[in-house]
Amino acid sequence: MKGREVDFFEKRSQGQRPDYRYIGSDGRVLANEIVGMQPEDVFVHRNIANMVNNTDMNVMSVINYATVHLNVKHIIVCGHYNCSGVKAAMQAKEMGIINLWLRGIRDVYQLHMAELDAIKHEYERYTRLVELNVREQAINVIKTANVQKLYLKQGFPVVHGWVFDLKTGLLKVLEIGFASIL
Repeated sequence: MKGREVDFFEKRSQGQRPDYRYIGSDGRVLANEIVGMQPEDVFVHRNIANMVNNTDMNVMSVINYATVHLNVKHIIVCGHYNCSGVKAAMQAKEMGIINLWLRGIRDVYQLHMAELDAIKHEYERYTRLVELNVREQAINVIKTANVQKLYLKQGFPVVHGWVFDLKTGLLKVLEIGFASIL
C-alpha cells in the first residue's frame, strides 16, 4: 500500500485493543479519521442510519464483543447530517424490506412528534430527526445489560452521541444524559 508506513500490516496483525467502539452509517469518512486515531484504536460497526435495535443480533453481538472481550472504554453512536436512511424514514412510501429497518427511525419520530411537527421547515425537521435518532440509539446502547453491568462495576464504557457534518467536517456532541439513564 503506497503512502502507508512500512510496518502497517505487521502492526495490525498483533491484535486489537481499541478504547473506542463506533456505531455509524456513512463510509465516506473513516471513523478513526473523524476522531484523529489509528484504525486499530476504533472498533467500527456500520449500518443504515446507525441503528441500535435490541433484536438485531449483529449489532448486539458487536456491542457484546466490544465491551466484554475488547473492554472498550467508550461507545460512540455517530450519525451524520443528510442521512439518506433518516430521510427515507420521513417519507410515507413503500420501500420493500427496508421499511422494517426504517421502522425504528419512524418510532423515534413518533416519540418526538410534538417537537418535530412544530418545526416548520422540512430540512430543519429532518436535521433535528438525525440528532434525535442518534440520541435514541445511544440510549438503546445504554439500555443493554452488558453496558449497564460493566459501567456500574468499572465505570466504563461511557456512551456518546455524535453527529458529523460532511459539508463542514464538524462534529456535534449531543447531550445524552448517560448517568441519569442508568
